[in-house]
Amino acid sequence: MNFNFQESIQILEKTPQTLHYFLTNLSDSWLHCNEGDGTWNPKEVIEHLIEAEKTNWVSRTEAILDPDKDSHFEPFNRFSHLNQKPRSIEESIAEFQSIRFNNLNKLRTMVTSSSDFDKVGIHPELGPITLGQLISTWVVHDLTHITQIARVMAKRYNDDVGPWSSYLSILQK
Repeated sequence: MNFNFQESIQILEKTPQTLHYFLTNLSDSWLHCNEGDGTWNPKEVIEHLIEAEKTNWVSRTEAILDPDKDSHFEPFNRFSHLNQKPRSIEESIAEFQSIRFNNLNKLRTMVTSSSDFDKVGIHPELGPITLGQLISTWVVHDLTHITQIARVMAKRYNDDVGPWSSYLSILQK
């Protein structure tokens, strides 16, 4: 197993900064590009990350660690962000940064022992999930969406790179 709590925190702390540096002060053409119908643009990905911060990771951690709570996870609506009122990317990222900062502080106080990572909650579709698996998924979820944003933006220039497209793996998928 490669899971390491402190290393996980390193990635989770850096995600908001990474997105801030990558996406702020860009044109709407970059922020609204997508891969076609039913796909998300970079702004929508940020809104999705905000919803996950509000309703997913910490509430599920509490369900696992708090003996007074039901260990069954509430379902997470992965698409609720699509109904958000439009706002600037800077406003969205600032909210994401704030919520993530608070969530990581909560996480640090909730985890009191390495044995906590073996404690189990019940996912509505996947069944038993350990806290270690949940935190690992949180990290990989961040990395997945960072990759998604980069891929969507790269594909905006798919036709413009000409014959080099065969050398650019990000355009191959």
